[in-house]
Amino acid sequence: MITLKNVILRRSAKKLLDGATVNLNPGEKVGLVGRNGAGKSSLFALFNGSLHEDGGDFYVPKQWRMAQVAQDMPETDESATEFVVGGDTRLTELRATLAAIEAAYEANPDDADIGMELAHAYTDLADAGEHDAVPRAQALILGLGFKSHELEGAVNSFSGGWRMRLQLARALMCPSDLLLLDEPTNHLDLDALVWLEAWLQKYAGTMIVISHDREFLDAVTDVTLHIANAQLTRYGGNYSAFETLRAEQMALQQTAFSKQQDKIAHLQKFIDRFKAKASKAKQAQSRVKALERMEKVAPLLAEADFTFEFKEPGNIPNPMLSISNASFGYEIEDEAPKTILRGVSRSVLAGQRIGILGANGQGKSTLVKTIAREMGALAGEVTEGKGLNIGYFAQQELDVLRPQDNPLEHMVRMARELGSAVKESTGEQALRGFLGSFNFSGDMVKQPVGTMSGGEKARLVLAMMVWQRPNLLLLDEPTNHLDLATREALAVALNEFEGTLMLVSHDRALLRSVCDEFWLVGRGVVTDFDGDLDDYQRYLLDEAKRLREEAKIAVREAESAVVAAAAAAAPAKSKAQNTQNAQDRQQRSDQAKPIKREIAQIDERLAAAGTERTALEARLAQPLSSAEIADAGKRLKALNDEIAKLEERWLALSDQLEALAA
Repeated sequence: MITLKNVILRRSAKKLLDGATVNLNPGEKVGLVGRNGAGKSSLFALFNGSLHEDGGDFYVPKQWRMAQVAQDMPETDESATEFVVGGDTRLTELRATLAAIEAAYEANPDDADIGMELAHAYTDLADAGEHDAVPRAQALILGLGFKSHELEGAVNSFSGGWRMRLQLARALMCPSDLLLLDEPTNHLDLDALVWLEAWLQKYAGTMIVISHDREFLDAVTDVTLHIANAQLTRYGGNYSAFETLRAEQMALQQTAFSKQQDKIAHLQKFIDRFKAKASKAKQAQSRVKALERMEKVAPLLAEADFTFEFKEPGNIPNPMLSISNASFGYEIEDEAPKTILRGVSRSVLAGQRIGILGANGQGKSTLVKTIAREMGALAGEVTEGKGLNIGYFAQQELDVLRPQDNPLEHMVRMARELGSAVKESTGEQALRGFLGSFNFSGDMVKQPVGTMSGGEKARLVLAMMVWQRPNLLLLDEPTNHLDLATREALAVALNEFEGTLMLVSHDRALLRSVCDEFWLVGRGVVTDFDGDLDDYQRYLLDEAKRLREEAKIAVREAESAVVAAAAAAAPAKSKAQNTQNAQDRQQRSDQAKPIKREIAQIDERLAAAGTERTALEARLAQPLSSAEIADAGKRLKALNDEIAKLEERWLALSDQLEALAA
């Protein structure tokens, strides 16, 4: 059990916990929630031992093994598989131990104590899962969205987001009693996220996870730990249960509740508006349910100290844009263009709210970048409505911000670049006031962006986008660095937005609450998806199964093609040639006979040695005296050496047979 009793925790002069008391039981799956800056990451540092309590008592069982995702970017030439296998710390330690004992045994083969250590080392390694370490690691890598041909790719060959997926796989590979996950869904597409949920639901240990994805928390947690006002409050149930209980508690606090009535009335107004507007389509009904949740927890949402809204667009063309028989993809220097999507014919109408779905690597970003004018269509036409003004939030947008510049400098530069295109005061005081509405107040407007958190950078990008008064919002994973309160504020703002929305996101709560229809990007085309997000998760599972079957068929067809090609290439032989060939075959057969006999003898000996080794390993698992363990260990070592030499000889003889056959 993890126990905190009257714990005081400080970071510099700030007191993050003040007399906090809570118990977490073995096997519980805990969601740690709270506003940014409340102390979630510091509490994680307390759990992993890198930070110590300033007062009170904190206890984690000493025998518990802990795993967590390393936050540093891995830099190594190791293959993806080797890197993830290395996450099994128990296996790594045992391999090192075995190597040391083997070296000592080579130097002193008659030392009974070393023989006993060697026997124990082999047994421990087998118990630790040495035999299936590689398949386990590769299952994790593939589950997180990698392709089969990338399993042996060097870690350094992958981009930052994919390397962080490998860090996650490495943490999952580690055998643990306590698993700490800090924003594990960042960098994941929806298909990888669904896989991760299924994996974590089967995890047998205690898990504590920080996440701003409410549906992910609902799927994998059964306890919620809320950090606020320097206190920890434990709630039984997942995040939705916590929301309900918390909202009920707040509703009972009449003084605070009365101050929120204007904000609650505002929320209620747009909830009623959009519930009445929603059609009976399956996707729209999902949105109605999401709005009903917001209605139920309105006091909780109204507590948030950050809200914003998109200004009404200056004009709204209809259609916003039209795509006619287009091909989307990449131009490659000195090579033919790489086409990802073909025959795309779609129209985007004023007021549409489109969620863009698709498995990893199917072309969602290609579609979004082309619509956002980041890249051109390879064929066909993309026609924009007159006055189209796109507000584009790209996944890499945070990297485009200038680290050395502050928020005010970003706003001033953007205002100058847009000139009179935006009818808005561009004076410094007006821009300061605008940034203040996005929680950039006081000295923060002069703080270099490079020193800000991911959430603060994302808020700055949102502020810049809102200021431009777009009529088409094109959002590609906008929530990666946003906390739960800011995600809710974004959902409210998007629902009130008068223009058109196109959204790519792995945040299913956001997709449900703001999208009325879905496009599916897959198999090289863009189609309507006639279903909701629950249907889409089933589609992803079916698609993964289909791809596995296609891979098996492709392998079989390739093997058949090789056989057919070999048969077609064989020239007609004359009778004399056939005679000569027969003589050659006879000669090769005579030469092969002694080799085959030796191979048969080796096979027989390998089978016997394998049987004896299995019996020895079973015997070592039983209670034995020290002398018996030493004898068994020495015999096991001798058998392993013999098997290694026999296998080496078997391979050499097999090469000789292949050479004769050639």
